[in-house]
Amino acid sequence: MTTLKVDVHHVTRVEGHGNIVVDVQNGVLKQCDLQIVETPRFFEAMLRGRPYLDASHLTSRICGICAVGHATASLRATEQALGVTPSPQTTLLRKLNFHGEILDSHILHIYMLVAPDYLGVGSVIPLAQSAPDVVLRALRMKQLAGDLCAAICGRHTHPISMTVGGFTHFPSLETLRELRARLVASRADCDATIELLAGLEFPRFERDTEYVALHKGEEYCFIDGVIDSSDGGRWDLEDYRLVTNETIVPHSSAKHTRHQRDSYMVGALARFNINHDKLHPRARAAAETLGLAPKVINPYLIAAAQAVEVVHCTEDAIQLIDQLLEMGIRHEEPAAPTRLTGEGVGAAEVPRGTLFHHYQIEDGAIVGANCIIPTGQNLANIELDMRALVPTILDRSQEDITLALEMLVRAYDPCISCSTHMLNVRFV
Repeated sequence: MTTLKVDVHHVTRVEGHGNIVVDVQNGVLKQCDLQIVETPRFFEAMLRGRPYLDASHLTSRICGICAVGHATASLRATEQALGVTPSPQTTLLRKLNFHGEILDSHILHIYMLVAPDYLGVGSVIPLAQSAPDVVLRALRMKQLAGDLCAAICGRHTHPISMTVGGFTHFPSLETLRELRARLVASRADCDATIELLAGLEFPRFERDTEYVALHKGEEYCFIDGVIDSSDGGRWDLEDYRLVTNETIVPHSSAKHTRHQRDSYMVGALARFNINHDKLHPRARAAAETLGLAPKVINPYLIAAAQAVEVVHCTEDAIQLIDQLLEMGIRHEEPAAPTRLTGEGVGAAEVPRGTLFHHYQIEDGAIVGANCIIPTGQNLANIELDMRALVPTILDRSQEDITLALEMLVRAYDPCISCSTHMLNVRFV
């Protein structure tokens, strides 16, 4: 096609509202935008003047999918600012809780947002009729993930027992043993998930880019660490703004970011490319089954990388529970601050990528805050993927081109509402 106009209002099966606008004239790509049209939400401003203990509870409301991730990054920022050192038990419980959220979100994306495109249906609703075993498996896996979060942080969405320095609620040993048994049993569902994805034909599209993720010693990192890039270099969390470099673009209510190239990617595929050698052996075997080996540069394979992380998080959750059972769960008071004034950055690898929270606290009250959301970091990369993809598929029908673009956006699993933060934050 030498002339093409695509105007999708709004992209379906993503969180939030975004438009795809493409204009090709005489074979020349004139416009190719992913327009974010949500209203800015100003969570950073809501935090100003609030006691530091409120921060994790408020920011967990930024997202109904990554509530644990926002709470965790928020707590780590507060703890860095106030000199709080969590106990080994708190650290293990937070890691276990985090795995529950990763599992829940990845299963949602793989089965209910991505799979319908590859199985020839418009949504998960008709999929429940055409492939009920697939949908039941997804629901079973999501139920386990939700129960895991609820056992650790009091409820599945918007945690209530996570607090600065620790927890206010602790799971019983019996609950942990029950969850461990269910996680072991879920290995069969993990294997079936890998088998399902291995049978799908992902679009053959590649575009090399910079991949950014947290890195930490010998673990497949989800909390803390340093910022690592596939293009080389590592940065301390306090230097996150040297990596993110946010800019405002005219067609979006969400900012774009760039680092060593015009864009970079965060999320499961970035984590896989950077931390592949830290995966659990069963997860590495799953990656081999799916034909994944770093460096993977096909963005449609984000779902495959998520499936590998599902296997990893399941296995690591079992190991974490074993550690907790061996230690024995004890009720402990949260670690106390050593000061009430300070500045700190917390970071976590939430399902969609690296999340940063940055707080300035004076006399126990938050006076400045900044949140850098994964989807915001991915938006420029999605657009550049779209601009590289369109010229290669102009021989297809407009319907097929539109579907390919929608599938590309969905591949990133964008959380658009989270990404609309337009507040200009200055620390003085």
